[in-house]
Amino acid sequence: MNDILLGAHVSIAGGFARAVERAEKLNCTAIQVFTKNQVRWDAPALKDDEIEEFNLRLSASGIRIVVGHSSYLINLASNDKTIAKKSIDALFLELDRCRKLGIPYYVIHPGAHKGAGKERGITNIIYRLKEAVKEYGDSVTLCVETMAGQGTTIGERFEDIASIIDGVGDEIGVCIDTCHIFAAGYDIRTEEAYNNTFSQFDRVIGMDFLKVLHLNDSKADLGAHVDRHIHIGKGRIGLKAFGFLMNDSRFAGIPKIIETPKDSNYEYYDRQNLETLRSLLS
Repeated sequence: MNDILLGAHVSIAGGFARAVERAEKLNCTAIQVFTKNQVRWDAPALKDDEIEEFNLRLSASGIRIVVGHSSYLINLASNDKTIAKKSIDALFLELDRCRKLGIPYYVIHPGAHKGAGKERGITNIIYRLKEAVKEYGDSVTLCVETMAGQGTTIGERFEDIASIIDGVGDEIGVCIDTCHIFAAGYDIRTEEAYNNTFSQFDRVIGMDFLKVLHLNDSKADLGAHVDRHIHIGKGRIGLKAFGFLMNDSRFAGIPKIIETPKDSNYEYYDRQNLETLRSLLS
């Protein structure tokens, strides 16, 4: 059971070493963190002792991989010059923190075009990701996340992600979020539907690009284009689909991260969701 890379998005409140401590309580073998306060553009510089403490704590734990997640303020698709500048600066700041902390994967939402049109939005994303890869691609793999298609967000179709990869190059990866793809219209509830969806992903994008999985049930119906995460097995996707994912040998080496609701007690709810997923292993 410890061979599987499974964990949760954990808080970095109190420092990165505290994130490891929280994850250890949940028996995580993989974790995801924000690299800074996700509702602020800037961040104080990382201190050497903070980095050292994090790495020491990490090496003494059972956690085998750490995934970074971009702040929600970043919008690489924006046509607004002010937002674009802030987004690029924040992206570079967060990637620099990943490099210093030794975090190999960084998940980022493609962004929203805000009325400029999908084509323009994708062009903006490609240009900005290429700049980021040029600077940080040697140490951090940027993973574009699939989206639910809410509002003017880009990335609800596999073809959108494929266009971004074609424009940026094969140095980047992909993060599939189960809630997002389900809300976007990709069914995974039956074995046939599951196989069809991942065959389509492989055909359009390529399985080699899949680097991270976000395991979340969906409060919204199939194709609703509404991004609402809910506890594993408590939503419209249901347990069977997560059983397929947990036992799919193609994903054995891919970190599987829950981003389910924490309410007022992260440890209780994260533990329940992780135990549910572990119970599905054959």
